[in-house]
Amino acid sequence: YLALLLPALLAYVDFYVPLDHGFWNVRFKFESHRADNSIVVVDLDPANNRSPEKFVTSARLASVLRHIRGQMPYRVYIDAPFEFGEEKAGDQALLQQIDQLAPDVSFVVRKKSVVDSESTFGKDQFELPAEPLRAIAPTVYSSWQTNFLGYALSSPYSFSINGKQERSFSSSLSSVQSGLQAEFRPDYGLSPSSLKHLSEKRLLSGDYGAGLFTGKTIIISSGASAATIGFFGHGLVSPLAVDIAGASALQKPIALSFGTLPLLFLTWLLIFLGAGTRGRPRKACLYGLAVACPTVLPVLLQSIGISLEIGAGALALAIYGFTRLWQRRVRRVQHTSSSGLPNLLALSAQPFGVGRDVIVAVIARYEEILTTLPKDLHGVCARQIARRLSVGSGIETIYNGEGGHFGWIEEARPLEMQLNHLEGLRAMFSAPLQIGSYTFDTNVHFGLDRNEGLDAQARVNSAVASANDALNSGRPIELFEAERLAEASWELSLHARIDEGLRNGEIWLAYQSQWDMREGLPCGAEALIRWNHPTRGLIPPDAFILQAERAGRIDALTYWVFEEAITAALALNTLGNRFQMSVNLSAQMVDKPSLVSTLAEIVRRRNVDVRLLTIEVTETSSVRNRPAAVQNLSQLRALGFRLSVDDFGTGEASLAYLADLPSDELKLDRRFVSRLLTHDRERHIIQSTIQLAHALGQHVVAEGIEDEATYRALARLGCDVGQGYFLGRPQTFSDFRQSLLKMGRRQIGVI
Repeated sequence: YLALLLPALLAYVDFYVPLDHGFWNVRFKFESHRADNSIVVVDLDPANNRSPEKFVTSARLASVLRHIRGQMPYRVYIDAPFEFGEEKAGDQALLQQIDQLAPDVSFVVRKKSVVDSESTFGKDQFELPAEPLRAIAPTVYSSWQTNFLGYALSSPYSFSINGKQERSFSSSLSSVQSGLQAEFRPDYGLSPSSLKHLSEKRLLSGDYGAGLFTGKTIIISSGASAATIGFFGHGLVSPLAVDIAGASALQKPIALSFGTLPLLFLTWLLIFLGAGTRGRPRKACLYGLAVACPTVLPVLLQSIGISLEIGAGALALAIYGFTRLWQRRVRRVQHTSSSGLPNLLALSAQPFGVGRDVIVAVIARYEEILTTLPKDLHGVCARQIARRLSVGSGIETIYNGEGGHFGWIEEARPLEMQLNHLEGLRAMFSAPLQIGSYTFDTNVHFGLDRNEGLDAQARVNSAVASANDALNSGRPIELFEAERLAEASWELSLHARIDEGLRNGEIWLAYQSQWDMREGLPCGAEALIRWNHPTRGLIPPDAFILQAERAGRIDALTYWVFEEAITAALALNTLGNRFQMSVNLSAQMVDKPSLVSTLAEIVRRRNVDVRLLTIEVTETSSVRNRPAAVQNLSQLRALGFRLSVDDFGTGEASLAYLADLPSDELKLDRRFVSRLLTHDRERHIIQSTIQLAHALGQHVVAEGIEDEATYRALARLGCDVGQGYFLGRPQTFSDFRQSLLKMGRRQIGVI
C-alpha cells in the first residue's frame, strides 16, 4: 500500500515533473514524424525594420497577401507584428487584401509572456490588431502552459477574453473547437524541422514551385524574431511550431490527458494482483504488465492522442521493488531463530525430494522451562535439545521453532520402523536436561508427515499440528493422516483468516429478535456471529468458535462482537421502546483477569447504558477456574450488565449454576422447547423450570420457537420472552432494523 499512497501524495506537489520531463524528452528525441504538408509557413524578412517590434509595414504585408491570394490558398493566418496607421496608402491596400481574402483570413495574437496560460485573460495581455482590421477578419489566440523548465504542456481550446470566448490558434488550424477536456497537449512527435517554410524574398520573386500554396493553409510568420518555447525531444522551438503540433494532436482520434493518478492506480493494481498470485507464470505476467504500465503503455496511448504522466507509476514500481528486495533480506535474517539455530521457516524453504519424511518434535512444558531459566540460557537450552535430536536421528541440521518445536527431514522408512525409531528418540530424553546449574525432566512428542504431494510449507505445518496433537492427547507420536489434509491449511492459518474476515466483512453479526410474551412485542435481540467465507461458504459458529479458542483469537473476536452489538443497541434504542441486546461470552473468557476491566472500558468509551446489555454464559462450557469466573460475573452484574444462563438444563451442573451465579435470566434449550407439545415430561420440566426461575426472581427465555402453537403454549406456562424462527430469523442489522420499522411494533397477541 505504500507503493500507492506515497506516489499519490507526491502527485499533488509536482514531484514527478523531472521524471516525466526526462522520459518524454528522451522518447521524442529518437522518434518523430513529419508535419502535414497542407501547411506552409511564409517567413517575413526582418531586414530594414523601422521598429524592432513591428518590422513589417502595412504596404509590405499587403504585397505578401496579394501574392498569396493569387495562388488560391485554403486559409491564411497572419502571425506577425506589423505597422498600421502610419501609412494611409499601405493601410488601405492591406484592408483591401484582407477584405478580398475574408472570411478565410485570421490574425494570430500571442500572449506577451508566451507561456504560463491562465483560465481568464485580458486584452492588455495580448497585442491585438487595429480595430478596422478586426472588423473584417477574426482573431485567434495562442498561449501555452509550461513546466518549470519552460517546456510546453497544454493549451485551452478557447480563451476567455474579457468575458468572451475566443478560439485558440491550434483549434482553428485543426477545425476542432472543443473536446472531452478543457485543454489539449501538443503532438510532441511532430518534427518542427519538417515544416514547409518559404521566405518573403522567394515569395515575392516567384522562386517556388507551381501549386505550392493552392488549397493549403498559409501562415505568415515573423520567423526568427519570435520568442522560443521548450518542446520535448527538440529543445527550444518557435511557438508557431508548438501551435502546429497542437493542431496535429487535435486531428488524432482522441485528445485526452489523464495526468499521473490513473497510471499509478493501474500499476499498483497489477502489482497487487501479482503479489497475491501463487502461480509463477501468472505472477511473472502480472509483474511484466506492471512494468509496462509506466514504460510502454504511455507510448502506445500517446500515438492515438491519450497522454499519461509516468512519474507516479514509476515510483510505485521502485518502492515495491525495493520493498520486495528488503523483505527477502529480512526473510533471510528471519530464517534464524533466537537460539542461533535455523528456524522452521528455513526448513520449509528446503527441497524435500522424494522419499523423505518431515518430523517435528515438541518438548512438553518448554515455556515453563524457559520461564525458569535466565534469558542468556534460553539458547543453550534449545541447542542442547537439538544436539540430542541430532545424535539420535543422525541428522546434522535440526531446525528450531517457537514453543519448543524442533524439526528435520530424514529418509522415509517403513512406518513401523519409523515409529520404533522415534520411540528410541523419546528414550534419549529420559535423562534430565542439565542447563547450567538447572536440571529439568523432559518429555518429547513427535509429529510425522509423509504426504509427499504437499508443498514444503504445508508439510512442515502438518508435522507441527501433529506434534501438538500428540502433546495435547498425551500420545508419543501422531501421524498426519490423509483425511486431515483438506482441513490442515484452514486450521493452521485460522489466526490470519479471522483477522482477514473481520477486515473485509466476511465475519458479521446477525440479530435475532426476542419477544415479550406478555405484551406480544419485540423487546430485544441476540447478537449472533456469522462467517460467510468466499470459498467455504457459510461456516457454522460452532465450526470456527472452537478453533478460535484453540488459536487464541477468542478474546479479540469477543470484544469485536461487543463493539458491534453496542453500536446496534444504541441505534435500536433510538426507535422508541427500550431494547435489550444479548451477547454470548465464551467459557475461555469468563475467568480471565482482564475481562471485567476491558468490558468496563468499552461501555465507558461507547457511553452506553450498561443495563441494555445481557451477557449469555453457556453453562455447559468448561470453565477452568470456576471461583474466578463467578467473581468476574458477579462484578459484571454489579456494573449493571444483565446475566443469562444459556442452554439451561443441558449441562452437568445446571442447579449448581443457579446457586453460584447471580444471574437475571435462564434460557430454555431448544431441545426441550421443540418437544413441548408432544411430550408431557418436557412440558413438566419446562413448567417447573419457569416456576423455579420466577421463585428466584429471574426471567425465562425460550429459544427455538418454530410455530405459533408452541409460542402460545409457552405463554400460558408463564414464559417471559420467546425467541425462534416463528418470531424472526437472524438478519443483518439493516434488514433487522427495517423489519422492526415495517412491523410498526405490531402485536402478536397476549395470552
